[in-house]
Amino acid sequence: MTSRTERILIIDADEKARTDLARYLEARGYYVTGYRDLAGARALFDDNIPDVIFADLPPDAIRDLASRLEEAETFTPIVACSTSASSADVVSALRAGAADFVLKPCSDDKGALDDVIGKLFDRVRVNRLNQLYRQELEEANRDLRDGIAELRADQRAGRKVQLRMLPEHEQVMSGLQIDHLIKPSLYLSGDFLDYFRISEDKVLVYIADVSGHGASSAFVTVLLKNLTNRLQRNLRRRSSEDVLYPDRFLERINTELLDTGLGKHVTVFVGIISLAERTLQYAVGAHFPMPILSFEGGETSFLEGSGLPVGLFESPRWDVYEVPLDKPFHLILFSDGILEVIREKSLDEKERTLLELVSGGRHTIASLREALDLDEITELPDDIAIVSVTDTITVSDNTSSK
Repeated sequence: MTSRTERILIIDADEKARTDLARYLEARGYYVTGYRDLAGARALFDDNIPDVIFADLPPDAIRDLASRLEEAETFTPIVACSTSASSADVVSALRAGAADFVLKPCSDDKGALDDVIGKLFDRVRVNRLNQLYRQELEEANRDLRDGIAELRADQRAGRKVQLRMLPEHEQVMSGLQIDHLIKPSLYLSGDFLDYFRISEDKVLVYIADVSGHGASSAFVTVLLKNLTNRLQRNLRRRSSEDVLYPDRFLERINTELLDTGLGKHVTVFVGIISLAERTLQYAVGAHFPMPILSFEGGETSFLEGSGLPVGLFESPRWDVYEVPLDKPFHLILFSDGILEVIREKSLDEKERTLLELVSGGRHTIASLREALDLDEITELPDDIAIVSVTDTITVSDNTSSK
């Protein structure tokens, strides 16, 4: 008969019974080893544990054997063998740890013996497969944990890069005091903002919200920063004046995004504030909510305007809007994540609450952070970005300087 790989151990002081059972099992193709007692078989438990054990032992010895097998963390069923067929002996053997019970001489009832062996080896195979699956799962979990740890390290590094790309806090440019806040929902943020001087009296400020989340969205923020740096450099070299015009600024972002082939688009608000002309010129790339403009002692309202998202269409056009800044003002830009932390249910109610906050004097990043409890929120549903622009020059001062 074809040789099997299964190993069977027989422990029986009755040499004839041990030999007869061994011959029968070997004839069935099993690899069989026999010993008189447990002490003689202990060497097998070091490195070559059998698959099934037939043992004619008292209950205490069976219990000791089962304990050793458990310590070895192996599933090796024990078949108790005995000439006694009393129910008390059977129960005692099973309680001691035996998986089954057969009457001696075991080879007399070949059908019953084959049935016992077949069922036991089925259990052994299932258990070994389960062990193998557990090992594979543990290895997969280790690989997953290592991958997650590496990903988190990469995300932390990416977060540091993003933070370094942001402008400095509480800057004063051409009479404007500007500050910002970004709170990402994940390690990396798909929201981005920037502000910088483009002439002695003009400052450009923009806020962008990249579609989606994660590394690909964060990559777009790097692209935005790189583009604005190049546009400023081109202006200094007098090779391009795109950065001086809000609509052309959006056109350049649109071209860059389409060229990447990432399938990403952004919503953008870009504004250029001129303190000499006391105007705000801006273009809207489907950004929402619109920025809030408030005048000291006067009206507070959302800016008007609309436009296509940036990075979806080949040759889009954006309108340029202009509002006069004939009084000291506050301009606050938000990403749409701000609406997620306002508790009201409807969008109209959320916008109204946001407007009431600003009209009530919440013009600074610190006051908005406190009013919306942003420091208390540990898990954000979306990224939040805010830019606060405060006019520090009165209109009369500006006019006299001319």
